[in-house]
Amino acid sequence: MSNFLLDYTVDYSLFDGIKKDFLEKYKIYPIHSQQLSVLIATSNKELETEKLVKIYDKPVKILFVEENELKSELQYLELKRELYRLGKNALTNKNSKEENSYIINFMDILFSFCIVHNASDIHFESADNSLSIRLRIDGELIQIFRFDKELFSLISSIVKYFGNLDISQKRVPLNGRFSRKIAKLTYDMRISTMPTIYGESIVLRILDNGNIKKDILTIGFESDTLKTINKTIRLTQGLILVTGPTGSGKTTSLYSMINSINTKNKKIITIEDPVEYKLDGVIQVNINEDINLDYQVVLKNILRQDPDILLIGEIRDKESLQIAIQASLTGHLVIATLHTNNAVETITRLIDLQAEPYLIASTLKMVLSQRLVRVLCSHCKVKNTVSNRYEHTGCSLCNYTGYKDRKIVSEVLEVDEKIAKMISRQSHMDEIVSYANMKGFVSLQENGLQIVDDGITTLDEFYSKI
Repeated sequence: MSNFLLDYTVDYSLFDGIKKDFLEKYKIYPIHSQQLSVLIATSNKELETEKLVKIYDKPVKILFVEENELKSELQYLELKRELYRLGKNALTNKNSKEENSYIINFMDILFSFCIVHNASDIHFESADNSLSIRLRIDGELIQIFRFDKELFSLISSIVKYFGNLDISQKRVPLNGRFSRKIAKLTYDMRISTMPTIYGESIVLRILDNGNIKKDILTIGFESDTLKTINKTIRLTQGLILVTGPTGSGKTTSLYSMINSINTKNKKIITIEDPVEYKLDGVIQVNINEDINLDYQVVLKNILRQDPDILLIGEIRDKESLQIAIQASLTGHLVIATLHTNNAVETITRLIDLQAEPYLIASTLKMVLSQRLVRVLCSHCKVKNTVSNRYEHTGCSLCNYTGYKDRKIVSEVLEVDEKIAKMISRQSHMDEIVSYANMKGFVSLQENGLQIVDDGITTLDEFYSKI
């Protein structure tokens, strides 16, 4: 996907009557027409503009761009032309019966594109005089379309209509969800709206039920890490923590663990903000602070529900940590997330949250820290003969990014009896790290560098996520 159109709203009527083969041959992409000239993007340094002057009957201004960026735009030209046509028709027929059909078709075509390309989020952003549509694909935010700002109100209305939200309300944040059938499959979408200085920002999270239904064995952990995870999640009591920044795949890992241990003789309760995916046979509680149903209220009452296993979406403060520790002390397995940079640092973070070291030592069984890195496209990656490592290039199969899909980079710290004693007596973290290394602990850094050496990702990509 490209960057050169970030500052331009393309007039796709300039493509009328011009075949895509012609655009690809001469490496050109018309952008907009002004009274005295037409702006054309090109990666062709030797472009002769006479033919373009004849086509548009105007002088031509040139914007030089990267070739892969141009190829990316041309690859999805038909999609963008169709979005342009539907957007124009929706605005032309505003306040008529046809308006809804045009804007619904616009959204369904966009949804279909997102599903095919594994986009996780759609961002509709209003600027001073334009609307930008950006997609998050493999963790990266990419602009896919830019249009007249006037279309934003129609998109806002239809999204709120889908989610049964107040269409007229634009001055406060709104949250909702809806389902949409795309290519015979039903997808759930989570809505978040936010007022901004230019109007609204709307983000749709596409909830990929396929990922959440995966078993822990299939989501990409190394074999030694898997052995530790599988052994620990089958304990009857204790605290398991999954750490990492937003977007590091923690939710997928949590749900995959739950899927692995979800049996009829176990009662599993999850506390989430919000519940994103519905799990069969699992009791799920949705945090709702608007009615004072917050983490503290739920956690204080949850043990009366007689659970075997608790999943806590996030340990946010000392109160939620104390309840998680108490639950794990009284015969429950507690799986939760916490924001820390690595596994060993998690112990320090727990102490910072005023947990007694002897309680941490008694309850903490495992810390899994993870990141997601983009995987090199197998069709176009090339080996650098100097560094002996693979580099990204870009092709039509990876949207000219050089990457396709993502992989987990992780480290897992199993808290055995000796580490528990070290925690209890508040040993220096270097001592814990030294002992863990002796036992075969593989750090995030080591795991990531191994993945780089194996040709799965690049060094730049790894360091950008670590």
